[in-house]
Amino acid sequence: MSDRPIPLDEYPIHQAPLSMRHVATGDRNAYDRCIFHVMDHAGRALLIAGLGVYPNTGVIDAYATLRLGDRLHAVRASDALTDDRMALTVGPLTITVEEPLHRLRLTCAADPGDPNGLSYDLTWTAAFPATWEPHHTQYRGDRLTLEGRRFVQAGTCTGTLRAAGQQLTVTAGEWTGTRDRSWGVRPIPGEDGGRAAAEQRTEGFHWIWCPVRFDDRFVMVIVQEDADGHRTLNEALLVRDGARDVQLGWPHTDIAYRPGTRHPERAVVHLADPARRPLELTAEILTSSPLALGAGYPPPSSQLRSSRGDPRADDWQHGTWQGRGWTDRRSYDLSDPAAHPHTAYGVTDHAARFTLEGRTGYGIFEHGSFGRHDPSGFTGYDSVAPGRARAPRVGEAGR
Repeated sequence: MSDRPIPLDEYPIHQAPLSMRHVATGDRNAYDRCIFHVMDHAGRALLIAGLGVYPNTGVIDAYATLRLGDRLHAVRASDALTDDRMALTVGPLTITVEEPLHRLRLTCAADPGDPNGLSYDLTWTAAFPATWEPHHTQYRGDRLTLEGRRFVQAGTCTGTLRAAGQQLTVTAGEWTGTRDRSWGVRPIPGEDGGRAAAEQRTEGFHWIWCPVRFDDRFVMVIVQEDADGHRTLNEALLVRDGARDVQLGWPHTDIAYRPGTRHPERAVVHLADPARRPLELTAEILTSSPLALGAGYPPPSSQLRSSRGDPRADDWQHGTWQGRGWTDRRSYDLSDPAAHPHTAYGVTDHAARFTLEGRTGYGIFEHGSFGRHDPSGFTGYDSVAPGRARAPRVGEAGR
């Protein structure tokens, strides 16, 4: 590696006495990445796309998944990180920042060998200012394993999506976009957890991440709880353009799960305005996409471990070295409950229709619930919502 300056060193943006080639930590788990959600209001399609940089492992990678019906179409790419940190492109996947914090272009080039494969050309335009999420930290034993700085934003999308012989026209009035940017330290697969991983087991994990765009406002809710319901991450904000963000109290969520699973079908998030007036944000699930399938997010249970063993992900995961110029395209059948059992242990992103005080909005109800969670009545990894049990469909947290 050269010790010479890189182009970013020309700009007065340094936060440490280092070249912009380096981050201010030697932790191999340092990362800097983004995720976009693009969904139509009828629940036909959900596109999830992202790109990540891992400076201390020398990796850049990106992915896109599109759910259409019972098929999940995926493109993933990975390569060696270069000194040009402004080039957000890996293989066929590119993110172009046309106007920071306002307009970005998302593209996936078509596969010359498969004209029916996933491709798109989309313009993502912000409808509201970007908003900070809570500073996120997580420990395993005495070691800090996750520390992230994040912002979230909602907007509209225009352009075209193609897959499986279909072309979808993306319009601002019938589609919604959300995005999340984060950077810091987050575990990359392959690291030995040491004594803490061997001796300390997490009994349960409960997560909700919920960005929602209405015509005149943006609502953001985040909840992370331990097995006994202890809140370790909490946020509820209402954002309007040109106005100060409004805090909406301490959110509590009632989730109606599909019987025999932990797959949400409906939810009510109980909020309160600054005058303590109760507000109800309701969610109706339209379609779902499991992040452990195609999108590179390992199931949290690969660390938590269930009473039935350790369901490891058998798919590509973020930050892992695949070699130079690696690209992978595939399509998953989501109608087969047994095809991808580990996804039942992973976080799933649900495109949803929301209501709040008579307004209708659209966004993501991201949810994962694993192991014991006393407020939900789940007693362990095998505990599910009451009702007739059945094998979970892919994308449902069914165990």
